[in-house]
Amino acid sequence: MGAGDGRRLSVLVCGTGFGRIHLRAVRASADLELAGVLSRGSAASRQVAASYDVPCYTATEELPDDIDVACVAVPSSTGAGDGAQLTQRLLKRGIHVLHEHPLHPDELASCLRAAREHGVRYRVNTLYPHVEPVRRFLSAAETMRRRQPPLFVDAVCGVQVLYSLLDVVARAVGRVRPWRFAEPVALPPDLVALAETPAPYTSLHGVVGGVPLTLRVQNQLNPSDPDNHALLLHRISVGFESGVLALADTHGPVLWSPRLHSARDDVGRLVIEGPGSERLDVVATERVDTQPPPTFRELFDRVWPEAVADALTELRREIAEPEGSGPSSQGSQWALSIATVWQDLSTRLGPVTLIDPPEPQPVPLLELLR
Repeated sequence: MGAGDGRRLSVLVCGTGFGRIHLRAVRASADLELAGVLSRGSAASRQVAASYDVPCYTATEELPDDIDVACVAVPSSTGAGDGAQLTQRLLKRGIHVLHEHPLHPDELASCLRAAREHGVRYRVNTLYPHVEPVRRFLSAAETMRRRQPPLFVDAVCGVQVLYSLLDVVARAVGRVRPWRFAEPVALPPDLVALAETPAPYTSLHGVVGGVPLTLRVQNQLNPSDPDNHALLLHRISVGFESGVLALADTHGPVLWSPRLHSARDDVGRLVIEGPGSERLDVVATERVDTQPPPTFRELFDRVWPEAVADALTELRREIAEPEGSGPSSQGSQWALSIATVWQDLSTRLGPVTLIDPPEPQPVPLLELLR
């Protein structure tokens, strides 16, 4: 199906978990038309489809022939699901696919082969590079790379978003290769005995895109509530000769901290006033973005749907390209590289530590300011 002629794309959403974000994205776009929902047919899924006034299909054989794109928000084998097999069935029907991460490299390779064989476009959506604060961070990192090479990356994430963190880090430094990771750094037994609570993070050292990376991963998961209990999602700092560019949180703010440097006088003292001290007038840390951080409700209502819509816009541009031409940053090799790095890291991290913490209690900001 061409779908590159400027008309509205007919979009099928597969899955009604995170698929609800895709549904909001499609419904809010003037360039997209919601064709229906594909699910296992549970009462909850049928209710979701009914709320959007679209059919709820339960098998690819039921689908009409006029669907252009499918958003597959169904877990693949890494999440004990059959999302990759579903994707391949859709590709074989000539439907372009936007596929939510994560995927095992072998599954990804199979999906890419199916897309080539059937002449359709296929993209893995890691979502967060399309979130506005992350886009601002990546744009600033690209600007800095034109002036100075990155010197280091320091990153923290929850294991749930490790796949997307690797994508963001690679984009921030401009490439994936060369890459390699060492084994996790184990805490000395005397520190483990001294700590009153278990350390939540596992530390690793590595290289991505030729840039040294220090990574800390909260390799913990509540099996009955996997979407919650990450202490944070993504936090990334990229160091340059002139300073440090930081994504303080997945949803902002983006910060620039110039490097502290002062001249010295004739006797070796730092110049802290008068001529020669002009660099001290630079603000120590400034915000790169100007929008206030969103509320958690806005993530579901606006921020993540807008990110999905942005990913679909990129897919539409690819669909309009001549056959044989490929995407720039999210090409087949890029996607396979990210999946391979993620698999390597996941193996090094080992099985997640199962946790069952209580619901976190909110602390109002005003209490912190007392």
